[in-house]
Amino acid sequence: MIDRYFGISAAGSNVSRELRAGLTTFLTMSYVLFVNPAVLGTAIVIPNGFAKLLVVTAIAAAIGSLLMGVVARYPFAQAPGMGLNAYFAYTVVLGLHVPWQTALGAVFISGSIFVVLSLLGVRQAVVRAIPQHLKVAVTAGIGMFLAFIGLKNAGIVAPNSATYVSLGSLGSAPGLITVFGLALSAVLLSLRVPGAVLYAILGSTLLGIATHAAVYPGPHGTLVPFAGLPNGLVALPIRPDGLVGALDLHAALGLGVFSVVFTFFFVDFFDATGTLVALATKAGVIDANGDLLRARRTFACDGLAAMIGAVLGTSTTTAYVESASGIEEGGRTGLTAVAVAALFALATLLWPLAGAIPAAATAPALIVVGSLMLGGLKEVAWDDYAVSISAFLTIVGMPLTFSIANGVSFGVISYAAIMLLTGKVQRVAPVLYVVAALLVIRYVWLAG
Repeated sequence: MIDRYFGISAAGSNVSRELRAGLTTFLTMSYVLFVNPAVLGTAIVIPNGFAKLLVVTAIAAAIGSLLMGVVARYPFAQAPGMGLNAYFAYTVVLGLHVPWQTALGAVFISGSIFVVLSLLGVRQAVVRAIPQHLKVAVTAGIGMFLAFIGLKNAGIVAPNSATYVSLGSLGSAPGLITVFGLALSAVLLSLRVPGAVLYAILGSTLLGIATHAAVYPGPHGTLVPFAGLPNGLVALPIRPDGLVGALDLHAALGLGVFSVVFTFFFVDFFDATGTLVALATKAGVIDANGDLLRARRTFACDGLAAMIGAVLGTSTTTAYVESASGIEEGGRTGLTAVAVAALFALATLLWPLAGAIPAAATAPALIVVGSLMLGGLKEVAWDDYAVSISAFLTIVGMPLTFSIANGVSFGVISYAAIMLLTGKVQRVAPVLYVVAALLVIRYVWLAG
């Protein structure tokens, strides 16, 4: 019954591979359990805020991933988005002084708009209008973005006041653990070992624990060796009182918050759309016309997850690019996402175990998976400047602005502008010109 519903055999997979892929995806994105509460906790100040936000983050991720797995039947995991939580906390609440309850209402409204547009087929129409070379570039750009995140998490790429970024310390504990994991991943992948990425994560973790390497977050931003599990293997989740249902829809519908809703909508629209298209391409669920199969329900699940997350008390829940690690492990159906959902649900009880996986152990997985997502670039006609320049801007825009949405925007705007100015208007779908114009308006709005 499970095989028939998810189409596991038809996808050339099996149950054990799907479950292993789910575990890999969970491990590569389990950092959200601790990072999201840390970010939102700067804006949402309530008693026991970190513990409550951790529980809410796990529940939102579990429900979002379950929706994607059961309804859309794809191996795409969902959780509160990192870029959007930073915008929520630092720009909207702390910067614009919008009450966090009102900001949650804005997230709910933007999610409801996503659902409506998805059911009407608008999001699919936008995806269909994007030319194939930009879809390939989006996949490659997200790969570069993933690799950059992995290098940053490992401390191999470090900030520099003169050059913005520079080489970090390869000799540090995180750097050495990451290099080990990267080498192990490369060897196992070259040998075609099933579960290579997962084994590399676990091997790097065991190495860090065995050598007492300082790779775990400590006080005041320091790194410390593994200190065991002070809360035991099982810790009862704290009830998220004061968070669930705290959103203020009435205030969010006011004209003064319209710009916040608008920005949430635009950023998540292109962030989630770009991510889902890239993941679908990697999973091989794009049809001959370049369209995402079961697109309406897939995009609707993304919007529903955002709405549910807002009700629970967290910023926008969206598809996670880290799902690519599970796809690389062979995950092809919704059973992978269901496994991720189950693990996030368990994380409300077993969340201390997630703390045993340091960022230095998941960083190699992000780097390797990112490199594998660049394979489609061979399809780009690099001798066609309209194609090559827009593809290039899409790819570099994501890691260099730390935003998938910006990369997609740069590519769409540049391609539409080049085709318009060179008299090749007919080669571009009309809806793409509309999207490009809206994106330009958004940047003008933000500049103001």
